Amino acid sequence: MHLYAQALLTDSLPSKKILYFPVIAKSIETSWSFGLAGSATFRLSKSDTVSRTSNLQSVVLYSLKKQFIAAINGAEYFRNENYILNEQISYSSFPDKIWGIGNTTPDSAMEHYSFQQYYVYLHLLRNLGHHFFGGVLYEMQHVYKINYTPGGLFDQEHIAGRSGYFVSGLGLSLTYDDRNDAFAPDKGNFAQVYFNHFDPILGSTYDYTNWVVDLRKFIRIYHKQVLALQAYSFSNIGAEVPLRSLASLGGANSMRGYYSGRYRDKQAFVFQAEYRMPIYKRIGMAVFASSGEVGHAINDFTLNGLKYAYGAGLRIRLTKKEKLNLRLDYGIGQGNNQGFYLQLGEAF
Repeated sequence: MHLYAQALLTDSLPSKKILYFPVIAKSIETSWSFGLAGSATFRLSKSDTVSRTSNLQSVVLYSLKKQFIAAINGAEYFRNENYILNEQISYSSFPDKIWGIGNTTPDSAMEHYSFQQYYVYLHLLRNLGHHFFGGVLYEMQHVYKINYTPGGLFDQEHIAGRSGYFVSGLGLSLTYDDRNDAFAPDKGNFAQVYFNHFDPILGSTYDYTNWVVDLRKFIRIYHKQVLALQAYSFSNIGAEVPLRSLASLGGANSMRGYYSGRYRDKQAFVFQAEYRMPIYKRIGMAVFASSGEVGHAINDFTLNGLKYAYGAGLRIRLTKKEKLNLRLDYGIGQGNNQGFYLQLGEAF
């Protein structure tokens, strides 16, 4: 969710912070949007000094493009971080764009379509010791009322799921996480590998397996300046993978400057770097760059096929104690790809 907000801060509360946001937003995908957002940061146990701060974010947005989004995202750290629960629950009614499948789709190929979607993602992690976590996850996606141009890209490329679909999958994860903060770490590492298998036994329309590798490193450089690095890969194995489960490039958190889903295929990888620095009191700034590619198979990836993006932005600390930032970024990609993002929290 890309948002501009006026926060009502409650820094006086000893165990929790609650922010309320009247939202005016603008992004590549939504144009101007209006709505309401909220964020709560808290500890499940006041006596717990080991666990990181839990957070819960919610937003309701309606855009001038007649897009509607209602979403809840959260991360709860239980006592001594023996367990961690991550969740994403959303409903969206969304006029969108598609350029077809592949890494070389031209800008002129763009077509409009629309869809409605319910989405649920639950990820429960168990502390294995020494910063390692084992996890089990569940993902559900119901996409329906897909409207597109008959005989256009959807039909020409036989895009799976164009008549609507339901997918449901279970998976396992292994995570290493020694970051010193959940919102904006300035040192530490995060490494996560997980797979999620979608199967008709679970009610899924399609049978495929999704693999994700997410590697991040945060290096404190000088006087609270931080270099943040991420390498991310997203791969699908299966004969058919539905539209909104395909790997993609673009959006507010990856390859900023490209429309979310500008490039889609079965597999994708992205590398991005960001240098974050304070300016004055609660105000900071960041410069960032990224490169990535999509492909049908691993041997499709080439150096000549790499896309790139870069940009800069401001950071506004919303609470005195917790490192929860309002992020204002401008990203520039290749060709005419560029855009402005306003987001709660860092990109990674």
